Amino acid sequence: MTAIIMKILITGCNGQLGRELRAQIEREFPGITTYTDREELDLTDAKAVELFLERNEFTHIVNCAAYTAVDDAENDPANCNRINADAVMNIASVASRLGVKVLHISTDYVFDGTSCRPYRESDKVNPISNYGTSKRKGEMILLSMCPDALIIRTAWLYSPHGKNFVKTMLQLGKERNEIKVVNDQIGTPTSATDLATAIITMLKSRQWVSGIFHFSNEGVCSWYDFAKAIHRLAHIQKCKIVPVTTDDYPTAARRPHYSVLDKSLIKRTFGIEIPHWEESLQKCIERLADNQ
Repeated sequence: MTAIIMKILITGCNGQLGRELRAQIEREFPGITTYTDREELDLTDAKAVELFLERNEFTHIVNCAAYTAVDDAENDPANCNRINADAVMNIASVASRLGVKVLHISTDYVFDGTSCRPYRESDKVNPISNYGTSKRKGEMILLSMCPDALIIRTAWLYSPHGKNFVKTMLQLGKERNEIKVVNDQIGTPTSATDLATAIITMLKSRQWVSGIFHFSNEGVCSWYDFAKAIHRLAHIQKCKIVPVTTDDYPTAARRPHYSVLDKSLIKRTFGIEIPHWEESLQKCIERLADNQ
C-alpha cells in the first residue's frame, strides 16, 4: 500500500494523539490528510458522518476521538457512551459500505487489572468503569461492522499537549511542597509521539493486518514511580512525593491495579521498535522546557 493511493481522515485532531499525528503525518503524507474535531465533524451525528465520508472519499480513517474523562464518565455514562460507542458505530456503518479502512484507538481499561502478567490481545476483557465499558462497546461494534478494522489499545497516554499526568506533576511540583501519588496501580506510560510514529508505520506498511494490537512504551512502573521520574528528569527537588494506596486516594471510577500491555504482536507484525518509557519521558520534558 503506497501513499499515492491513500486519502486519510484523522478524527479527534486536537487531542494529544491527534496533534502528535498531525505533526508527523504531514512529513510522511503531505497534503493527503484531513483533520477534524468536534467543531468540524460531530461524530455522534450519523447523518453528518455519512455525508462527510461520502463527499470526501477517504481510503483510511484514524479515529482518535474519545471521551477520556474517566471519573466524569461515572456520572455521565450517556455522553461517554455516545462518543466512545455510538460515534464508532456511525463511522463503522459508512466505512463498511464505502470500503474505508478504519484504525481505532482503544484502552487498557477494557481489562479489570487482576492479571499477574502483561495483557495479550487475546486475554479476557472485563472493564470495571463506565469509561472502560464504553470503549469495549466501541471495539465490539467496530469489529462486528468492519471485520478488517485495526484497533490499538494503549495506556497512560501523555504528550506536551492538553491535560495529562506529566504536565500535572510538573505544575504541582512547582506549586506544592508535597503531593500524594498512588503506588499500587501498575502499568506503562505511553508517549503520544511514539504512538503516532507507530500508527504512521502501520499506515505506510504494504500490508493491512486487521484485529487488535497493544501499544505502550517499554518497561513497567507505578504512578508513584512515574511521578518520581518526572520530577527527577525535570530537576524538581523541593516537592516531596508521598506514596499512597488506591484506598487512600479514592476516585469516582475504579482503575485496573495492573494494566501492563504485551506488545509482542505489534512489534512482530509491523517491525515496530518501542522505546523505554523513561527515554520517551525525557524527550517530552525537554520539549516542554523548550516551549516555555
